[in-house]
Amino acid sequence: MDFVLTLHSHLPYVLNHGRWPHGTDWITEAAIDTYLPLIDALRGLDAEGVKAPVTIGFTPVLANQLASETFRRELELYFEQRLTHCDEAPASLAETGDAHLIPLVDYWRERLTRLRALFRSIDGDIVAAFRDLEDRGRLEVIGSAATHAFLPLLSRDESIELQLDVGQREHRRLFGRLPRGCWVPECAYRPRGPWKPLPNAPDTGERPGIEEYLAAAGFHFFFADAHMARAGSPLGLYGQVVANELEHVASPDAQWEATRTPYRAYRVTSAYTAETVAAFIRDPESSAQVWSRHQGYPGDGRYLEFHKIRWPGGLKLWRVTGNDVDLGLKEPYDPATASAMTAAHAAHFASLLATIATTNPAHRRGVVVAPFDTELFGHWWYEGPQFLGNMYRALRPQPHVRPVTASDHLATYRVRNVLRLSAGSWGANGDYTMWLNPGTAWMWPRIWKLEDRFWTMAREAIELPTAHEALAQAARELLLLQSSDWQFIISTGAVADYGIRRFNGHADACDRLFGAIEAGLATGDLTSATNLSRELNVQDDLFPNVLESVGAVLKSVRAAGDELPGVGDGRRATARTREPSGGLSQ
Repeated sequence: MDFVLTLHSHLPYVLNHGRWPHGTDWITEAAIDTYLPLIDALRGLDAEGVKAPVTIGFTPVLANQLASETFRRELELYFEQRLTHCDEAPASLAETGDAHLIPLVDYWRERLTRLRALFRSIDGDIVAAFRDLEDRGRLEVIGSAATHAFLPLLSRDESIELQLDVGQREHRRLFGRLPRGCWVPECAYRPRGPWKPLPNAPDTGERPGIEEYLAAAGFHFFFADAHMARAGSPLGLYGQVVANELEHVASPDAQWEATRTPYRAYRVTSAYTAETVAAFIRDPESSAQVWSRHQGYPGDGRYLEFHKIRWPGGLKLWRVTGNDVDLGLKEPYDPATASAMTAAHAAHFASLLATIATTNPAHRRGVVVAPFDTELFGHWWYEGPQFLGNMYRALRPQPHVRPVTASDHLATYRVRNVLRLSAGSWGANGDYTMWLNPGTAWMWPRIWKLEDRFWTMAREAIELPTAHEALAQAARELLLLQSSDWQFIISTGAVADYGIRRFNGHADACDRLFGAIEAGLATGDLTSATNLSRELNVQDDLFPNVLESVGAVLKSVRAAGDELPGVGDGRRATARTREPSGGLSQ
């Protein structure tokens, strides 16, 4: 049986939008906690000759930030700041009677110094480090939509196509090749059919299924949660199992669909496109072991406590101790004991996979897919990267489990079974409610209105070279507005004001810039629009080739208008393939 560990790496655009607590410090902390430790762990396995074929995705918006000079400068400053706090902490701890914690300060100083040396050894280029591992056949890097937009709720086919086209082009620019796989943001899927998420949503008629857009963009596979394939219940936040209302939806195939297994890849195809993409289904059993903060490994009392932090300095010096233990009663962290537990938990996980592989003969040619947010490993669960390393070591002697990348599995086994996915996501409740609820419903009509304005204006502006600079920045602002992070942040409730502020900021930027371009197109003078676009670009500077994607989408719109009556306004009944993707080789 094959095992595909999939890591999804994403952060919203935070560069040039402040530092603390939700600005640049967000991404620099993720780099120190997760991305650099993961590089360190994967390089260590490589040196040992241990295969660790992780399938890891980077959203284009994250990869753009990691590759920027601004990020590199910010991370160097962050290292310096954290090390300064390590130098200051011993005296303060001694004064407060916490001298017994001073050895832990030394532990963090050594770790930070080592990670800074690693960062400098790769010339500050985290993207290049992962690209090198892929070039040497050690892992697979997959792509995603440009800014992690919640694709099923966008009102224009062109907007979905732009998200995916920018995703493809940026991946090729940064990683040197086109990705075969796509991490669909939030694992959010909708099948082909009518589209009316709110009563005031635009009248669009029948819309393509998400797989049609993926095929048209040239992707070969994606990932879906188990309940969408009726192969299990959804995992909500932190891995708790929630009620699956989708299981009660009547369908002619309900009884047959209820027996679907997550332990195989499926073809997801449509009568409206010749292309086929494969869907990998999350395995609920193995995922819960790692994802759940209560029943899973991260909740073990010997691991580092995420929530208790010493200020100033941000040092974490205590262990979980117990899920029901008050923060004030947490006990000191012991790195050696925690390290030993990662080996024990890795061995348990390897045996769990072996049990799945041997309990059913059909599983021997199947696949266990365990997808997680990359930031779980290291940021939320400090020992996570060490666990991953020990897991791959523990799998070496397992004869019935073969760790592979997603593409390796598809190259080995023919994907025969056709799957009809239900609408849903991997968010709380397994549906769209984290992104469309009473607290966020007001956001979508504004997005839809700006989508219409952009694509109407873009058809004229793309023909005028003097409008191109402003049009490119207009596309950046629209893409940033569409980020699913703003609704998610609001729905979780922790920092709702930040999500609202960022959403309104990008929406206002769209309004201002779109208006300037529209006025410039009317007068023939785009000077004001160009100046405003440069002003906005100082803050929102990413996707350097976005205009190519806008042009490609508009070209496909014109082609569809020539072929299909009644679609001259840009809305279409089907998504079209701009470049042959080749489909599944199987």
